[in-house]
Amino acid sequence: MTDFSAWIHTCQTRVEEVLAERLPSARIAPQRLHEAMRYAVLGGGKRVRPLLAFAAADIANADMERVQYAAAAVELIHAYSLVHDDMPAMDDDALRRGKPTVHVEFDEATALLVGDALQSLAFDILASQPLARDAATQLSMVQLLAQAAGSRGMAGGQAIDLASVGKPLDLTELEFMHIHKTGALIRASVLLGAQCGHLTDATATALDHYAKCIGLAFQVVDDVLDAEASTATLGKTAGKDAAHNKPTYVSLLGATRARELARELRADACAALAELGAPAERLRQVADFVIERTF
Repeated sequence: MTDFSAWIHTCQTRVEEVLAERLPSARIAPQRLHEAMRYAVLGGGKRVRPLLAFAAADIANADMERVQYAAAAVELIHAYSLVHDDMPAMDDDALRRGKPTVHVEFDEATALLVGDALQSLAFDILASQPLARDAATQLSMVQLLAQAAGSRGMAGGQAIDLASVGKPLDLTELEFMHIHKTGALIRASVLLGAQCGHLTDATATALDHYAKCIGLAFQVVDDVLDAEASTATLGKTAGKDAAHNKPTYVSLLGATRARELARELRADACAALAELGAPAERLRQVADFVIERTF
């Protein structure tokens, strides 16, 4: 097995190449929209969701040529969500990945259209590439991503987040919000990667539990970093959760207990992989990567 850092670089490079290829050229009309789409997606981010897709593919012995397109589709949905979340009507942020947000660099109308177009492109890729062993599985993959992005997933979680500003949430309510807002797309990343290969029901159940735990852990770490890291380190404005009076794991539990919870979720996630053996090693490594990240 190759070194984990080398594996990360290989996966990130592969998905970056697919994204660069599938995003319309800025030379094609409408040029400004296409330029903004490429600005929003390329050359930044940890690509955690693609990494999860590639890692889960090891479990199912999936062809990386297939997985790279599923990984790119998930990353496009994630990128679209960031563009819209940063806008004044949502989180109103001026910095993302160390550079001006799309609505600042271009304008608000363009940013809205960028998000719309990136979402459409994600489903274009899922529908146009041969990803699964049969048509029924590929159709279920399209449905999985649609549900993860919609009102019962990421968009619904964002709606709950906006409605919760200034309100005290208990731990169950906070988890419900983030299972949707952050966790749904992370779960889709894992399952889409595995569905590119041969996936048994038992393995799917184990991966689903792993993904739900990692999705929550990712958000817990995000909340800690927002409270403790600098803007320069994060590449986005630090301290915005507290400034906007948002309920977070840190505001509810405190930073020390939040970090403990993240480690507990990692342990729970890895325990779900116990029966999967050596092919699950990348997923264990990505779990460590998610928990130990500093930006």
